[in-house]
Amino acid sequence: MTKLETIKQILVEKNASLVVCYQNGDIKEYYQDRIKDIKEILQLDQTALKGAIVADKVIGKVAASILIVAGVKEIYAHVISKYAIPVLENNNIKYEYKEKVDYVINQTKTGMCPMENKYKDEKDINKIYKEML
Repeated sequence: MTKLETIKQILVEKNASLVVCYQNGDIKEYYQDRIKDIKEILQLDQTALKGAIVADKVIGKVAASILIVAGVKEIYAHVISKYAIPVLENNNIKYEYKEKVDYVINQTKTGMCPMENKYKDEKDINKIYKEML
């Protein structure tokens, strides 16, 4: 089983929101919603995700941008937004997903996530990274 397959399995079996296989091989799961876990990891150590493989329940453009700038090498998303895909492809990040959606939905399930909406047309992923962390 590959590292990506392993963390995908953990994501589902443990109902985690995020599972990271760090460059050193350590695997850790996280359970906060939205991008809180990604932000906390990077606020503690900006280099923590360099070379990591990530499995996440939902990847939108903001999460994709942050993960790319942080140096992640591979991503699995249970759900991915159409705004995240070109960002990943333009930065040569290997990715897989189970379901593609038009956009990340907001917490009240009434429309687009405010952050996805704010950054959907932004070309500079470094700007997204700096503003979100």
